[in-house]
Amino acid sequence: MENIPLTKAHENKLAEYGLENVPLQSCGCQRFAPGENVCQEGVSMPWILIVISGSAKVCRTTPDGKSLILCYYISSGLIGDIELMMRQKNATTTVKAITDLDCIAVNYPTCADELSVNLRFLNFLGGELAAKLSKSSDNYTLSALCSGEHRLCAYILQNSHKNVFSDILTDVSASVGMSYRHLFRILGKLCRDGILEKRESGYYILNNIELKRRSSF
Repeated sequence: MENIPLTKAHENKLAEYGLENVPLQSCGCQRFAPGENVCQEGVSMPWILIVISGSAKVCRTTPDGKSLILCYYISSGLIGDIELMMRQKNATTTVKAITDLDCIAVNYPTCADELSVNLRFLNFLGGELAAKLSKSSDNYTLSALCSGEHRLCAYILQNSHKNVFSDILTDVSASVGMSYRHLFRILGKLCRDGILEKRESGYYILNNIELKRRSSF
């Protein structure tokens, strides 16, 4: 993680969330590289993060140690809002950067009083939580009603970086709700259909249009 000085653009972003009055010495800009943990499940998280750019995946660890993908942030939103509202000191999920990810970090312990009474910020916070609830419903519908190919294509679109999909396949199979063997069969079919190509770095997306068509409701 790299710390970057706050700019006027970052201050304007804070103002959008109604946080123009928080002390700037309690804020900073953090840049995470692809694959780097933004926060880790069960570990103290003293920040609430405003995503400026980039994307990250949100994971929970299953009892058998597998990583289950819950959702994604893309270019905007808050990280740490659930912990803030639940008064949890430790992160409830692991957030991992998929691309370069820039966030404004607001230190919760020093800004708690302002965050707890700032109506504009709380309205944004409520909107973020409602959006996550809606996304969670979409994901449940996807898991319950859509085919394995459909779920996998949607997953690949969400989790690819520069047209390359390189997630750990055992974790993918748990996230999309299918066996590893069935997952591998579908990947082979997508390769034979000219949608993906197996490379050393992972699976390269050859046909984004068809992949999107197969992932849509």
